[in-house]
Amino acid sequence: MIEGSRVIDFHGHVGRWDRWGMRDDPSLMLHAMDKAGIDVSCLFAIFHPDGTTGNDILARFVSKHPDRFVGFAYVSPTMPDRMISELTRAIDELEFVAIKLYPPYAPWPFDQEPWYPIYEFANERGLAIILHTDHLVNNRPRYFEKVAPKFPNVKFVAGHSGNVPEARAEAIAAAKRHSNVYLETCSTFRSPGVIEELVTLAGADRVLFGSDIPLMDPRPQIGKIITARITDEAKRMVLGGNAQRLLGLG
Repeated sequence: MIEGSRVIDFHGHVGRWDRWGMRDDPSLMLHAMDKAGIDVSCLFAIFHPDGTTGNDILARFVSKHPDRFVGFAYVSPTMPDRMISELTRAIDELEFVAIKLYPPYAPWPFDQEPWYPIYEFANERGLAIILHTDHLVNNRPRYFEKVAPKFPNVKFVAGHSGNVPEARAEAIAAAKRHSNVYLETCSTFRSPGVIEELVTLAGADRVLFGSDIPLMDPRPQIGKIITARITDEAKRMVLGGNAQRLLGLG
């Protein structure tokens, strides 16, 4: 590991996804984190559109090891009457530190108005929001071009940085044009050199390490950053410094 770096994984899940063999056993997750050198995992539960069910599951999970896990609130615009009250509860009472959104589970691209109340809430509080992004219609990183300037106090994070080359180029372009857009690294769909591309084109201060634990093995996800041809200082920023700043973690 890079000396002096606190490793914060910006992308992890709570909940079972049997189709992909995903198990959210905290002991197994901690074992994987320890083997990979991850100090803290940021977690979210995306399988319940009401928000409350998943956020409560997540809160119980985080409470078992609050020094190693932090929670991100999840809501869905498919249940608009619940969004703001649930976000308020999750942030103020459950003490979650950011928001996770998952556009594949909604019928609208994430630059459309059904999403705006969530952005307005985050804008008022200066919160980070991580969204799943890829090349499909609801999830294109180019949508940050519309919402980032409308909600300048939100730290928008492109989960997976778009995954594939065309969408990744959109994510990089949005980060270059808007200082409140960040790029997150987790994926199994990247060729060698992508970490160097993200850091060189968007800046080391705009890239966040994520692994997709426990859906993905965190070792290759962190390995591609540790072995990237970037400076040790850039690695420290990507591995945890940027996340610590965005989330206000001590």
